[in-house]
Amino acid sequence: MTITVACGPKHPGPIVPATPLVQFLVILQESAFQAFGPKDFDPKLYVDLSLKQSLSATVEAFQKLPRNGSGSVPAKELNRFMEEYLGAAEEDLVVVSPADYVAEPEGFLPKVESPEVRAWALEVHSLWKNLCRKVSGRVLERPEFHTLLPLENPVIIPGSRFREVYYWDSYWIIRGLLASKMYETAKGMVYNLVSLVDQFGYALNGARAYYTNRSQPPLLSSMVVDIYNATKDDTLLTKSLPALLKEHHFWNSGVHKVMVQDSQGLDHSLSRYYARWNQPRPESFIIDTETASKLSSKCAKEKLYRETASAAESGMDFSTRWMRDESDLTTLATTSILPVDLNAFILKMEIDISLLANAIGDSVTAERFKKASHARKKAIDSILWNAEKHQWLDYWLTDPDSSKIHKWNASSQNKKLYASNFVPLWIEPFSSDVKLVAEVVSSLENSGLICAAGIATSLIESGQQWDFPNGWAPIQHMIAEGLVKSGTERATQIARDIAIKWTTTNYVAFKETGAMHEKYDVRKCGATGGGGEYIPQTGFGWSNGVVLAFLETFGWPQDLKLDCTEHCHSS
Repeated sequence: MTITVACGPKHPGPIVPATPLVQFLVILQESAFQAFGPKDFDPKLYVDLSLKQSLSATVEAFQKLPRNGSGSVPAKELNRFMEEYLGAAEEDLVVVSPADYVAEPEGFLPKVESPEVRAWALEVHSLWKNLCRKVSGRVLERPEFHTLLPLENPVIIPGSRFREVYYWDSYWIIRGLLASKMYETAKGMVYNLVSLVDQFGYALNGARAYYTNRSQPPLLSSMVVDIYNATKDDTLLTKSLPALLKEHHFWNSGVHKVMVQDSQGLDHSLSRYYARWNQPRPESFIIDTETASKLSSKCAKEKLYRETASAAESGMDFSTRWMRDESDLTTLATTSILPVDLNAFILKMEIDISLLANAIGDSVTAERFKKASHARKKAIDSILWNAEKHQWLDYWLTDPDSSKIHKWNASSQNKKLYASNFVPLWIEPFSSDVKLVAEVVSSLENSGLICAAGIATSLIESGQQWDFPNGWAPIQHMIAEGLVKSGTERATQIARDIAIKWTTTNYVAFKETGAMHEKYDVRKCGATGGGGEYIPQTGFGWSNGVVLAFLETFGWPQDLKLDCTEHCHSS
């Protein structure tokens, strides 16, 4: 894998180049946009197509296509070409029934007493059959003809346009699979991700050739720990641990690692999102090109493309959280930010690795990561915690390209309210601190983030999908589970209220639309989410997983109604 340096010494970031197939499909995407127009156009579709013949023969035929006066290929000609030379996007994956799926698993959701809720939970459970895929034989035979990466085991996909496996989605899908007692499917998904880490050095954003330039929130260790706790499968640990060590190195070296000196003069190491990329994202090429068209210099565009891909690495693409100006996407500055949630995830990874290493008798690794976790906890306390707000706040770097040690400055914390400010509650050292939890719980209750149908991602209505009024399954789950882990009565009650609101809004929307959704509008019970650069999706992997996880944790009493009037009044 060649890595080149771009945009002068001021922007020293490494670049992982696109494959020739991806480069061609991006050209096809641009031609399709010219031919078919913007209505219902999804750029991702075109980079998901596969070849029927060699790339050189396909490119040659494409270059011979007639062009009209403006240089674009007429729609009819392009359709004929695609039919002859390219395979449909969905052909790379075959729908399979998971080997460990049963219609009503033994010991399924024992705390759910309501027959109505149990019947719906079994419907959600049955959706695993709709979302289970395995890589087709054609991909395995000719991987160079496909942007889909050949993974060995069946996967649960998010759904709709997200036809392939995604990294951080997989954690909440696995939480649902564990509730569904589908341990083998869950393990297979982990082994797929381990194989990606073995090959690339990190778990990719998703299993496509165009995602090799970035990762996503690192939750592989969380998947391994949760499956191990349910199965006590030692083989899982021995097979996964080397990949977790490799992934930890990825997030704690090179461009991802940043040193900050606190107000006491102590140095701390923290991590940031930083994609190895400086072009429009292939899956959104025409969108990114249009966004960057407002910028005049090549260097400014390259910088924006890197910031855009880095926001995609965060999993929260897009949000005002990553923007200098809330109304202007060209002000994305993801690599300037030390994010609260990323550093909480890496702290959890360090704790998990120590635990897993201990379980297989590797006391040296266990001790090393115990020390690493203590150091990161200190770093989060010193750099990201805000004692006035009782929240953890993202920290903005004044010179993100400098490799020098950054001096901490209180004014560099982002004081705006985001649900991510509360994610560290999910991590044990914080959730077990009773005094801290009490302060954070008060801050959360007074934040305005807890709405009629769940937790809003932010209080800023920007039109971006990771902002108000959207609520997302992973945010609800991490905050509610962190509150429960704390064990205090007040925190547990708030967690239960969040879970009830979220489960109800998912149920009502399911009954109205016949589908589970990617995101929900938390202002109103049963309302689905919007905003962002693509139309809202259904399916939906992590939403299904969180509903099942909530029902497993909290159950549902016989006498508690499952409708909007009962729960979804404004807080």
